[in-house]
Amino acid sequence: MIKVRCINTQEDVIVKAGSTLLEIYNAMDWKLPYSPLCATINNKSKRLNTKLYDNVDVKYFDITSATGKKTYLLGLFFIFSKAVEELFPGGKVEMANSISKGTYCPVHIGRPLTETDVEAIRNRIQLLIESSIPFTRHREHTDYVIELMEQKGRKDLVRLLKTTGKIYTTYYTLGETADFFFGTLPPDTGYIHLFGVELFGKGVLLRIPDSKNPEILRDMPKQDKMFRIFDEFHSWQKILGISTLGDLNTATLTGHSNTIINIAEALQSNKIVHIADSIVERHKQNSTLKLIMISGPSSSGKTTFSKRLQVQLLANGINPKVLSMDDYFLNRENTPLDENGEHDFESLYAIDLELFNSQLKDMLAGKEVSIPTFNFKKGGVREYNGNTIQLGENDVLLIEGIHALNPDLMPDIPKEAKFLIYVSALTSIRVDEHNYIPTSDNRLLRRMLRDYKYRQYSAKDTIARWPSVRAGEEKWIFPYQENADVMFNSATLFEIAVIKDMISPVLAEVPQNCPEYTKVEELKNLLSMFSAIPSHNLPPTSLVREFIGGSSFHY
Repeated sequence: MIKVRCINTQEDVIVKAGSTLLEIYNAMDWKLPYSPLCATINNKSKRLNTKLYDNVDVKYFDITSATGKKTYLLGLFFIFSKAVEELFPGGKVEMANSISKGTYCPVHIGRPLTETDVEAIRNRIQLLIESSIPFTRHREHTDYVIELMEQKGRKDLVRLLKTTGKIYTTYYTLGETADFFFGTLPPDTGYIHLFGVELFGKGVLLRIPDSKNPEILRDMPKQDKMFRIFDEFHSWQKILGISTLGDLNTATLTGHSNTIINIAEALQSNKIVHIADSIVERHKQNSTLKLIMISGPSSSGKTTFSKRLQVQLLANGINPKVLSMDDYFLNRENTPLDENGEHDFESLYAIDLELFNSQLKDMLAGKEVSIPTFNFKKGGVREYNGNTIQLGENDVLLIEGIHALNPDLMPDIPKEAKFLIYVSALTSIRVDEHNYIPTSDNRLLRRMLRDYKYRQYSAKDTIARWPSVRAGEEKWIFPYQENADVMFNSATLFEIAVIKDMISPVLAEVPQNCPEYTKVEELKNLLSMFSAIPSHNLPPTSLVREFIGGSSFHY
């Protein structure tokens, strides 16, 4: 017999050695709101059919958690992939990126996909779900897995496996279909209780249940501008000849990483030039354009983007003056509280909207305005230190802040006076054609490194705060993305490879006995697949330098 502590209930249960996580869960009186999808053992992610032989801590996750949601999506994608393989022999699918609160999956069957095809895919997925076919995990010598994937025509995965240096590799089978997944899968197909498959782009959009109400699917907002950015990024990848991590590792190991860096940086620079040119052209046509609003989530790189845009605007004869939205925070005692009674700094209403709008109107009218400075060191108070702004004929006001695209920020300012820009790490390199890296993970790596280097926060502190940051983004930033006139993807193909050696010792400081270790272990596994790229060849103006140091800009 062994003792298992259930972290969900903080209670110990005595079970027979060799029991699976699912058997232990079923034997307990306590139950999650919805069926468990996966669990952690001592804060390491595990499948529910994992057998236990020692005393351990166990925590279970359902669809209402981020961990369970990822497991659900991977299970659904594997079923979808098998359905296409059965319906269209020789057909291929990809997991490209997250969009419209779903997952975009291009489908290649030698012709455009039709609604009839999609309906057939839906029906086949439903049949596979009703059959409750197990997702079977295998661990074999990497040479064997490479040979297996070569037979399946998975060149992307073969390139990856040849560059990771791992002796053994884990893969999964669903019936006779074999695949590799970066993450944990449910026990069988029957765990996928609800799904959506919609004709979308050059394939489909996979939809999963809403984590707040798993009885319904997540909504499907239109994100046409975002989708165009993804198309642009994939075009850049073709220029570079780097589509997946296996391609990047191969280029790195053969001494071509500098070329990748130079081309990627040049493409980003061209995009910034294009945005600046658009602003200049609009300003020529409409002299009332005075506000350049820049929004983006945490660690999106919007600060460095803003500085590079300032340089480019100056080169075009327009003088940008910078106004920080943070300086318009309410004094701390007036800051609104969230549902937990904590100060909600992410809220639009943490800003003194009346003062902000009053001063903007005066600036647009050509008046000289005495602007505030928010003193964080004194506990959060607004001060006036003699700083003023007055806009001349060729001046524009550049304002950076998370609420810059929210129409409620400046309801009385005319639309023609504003140029709206959304900045974020919108998409990054994929692990392989069936596994993409969430952009939130890209941003979390950036933030952890910056917090550690410049703000004296540990990785544990940053990870603990991250769910609250993400919740604020979902409420106050993401709903307004499509309001932007232009979007800028701040991610680069090479940046995780550059960050790898810098962040690894930071992650190593997180002890296993804390819940944040689960995310640390996931990130360590991700980083282990990257061949490291040294940072010394990055230009001092690179957006990545905002997080790793060595920038020529002052922050």
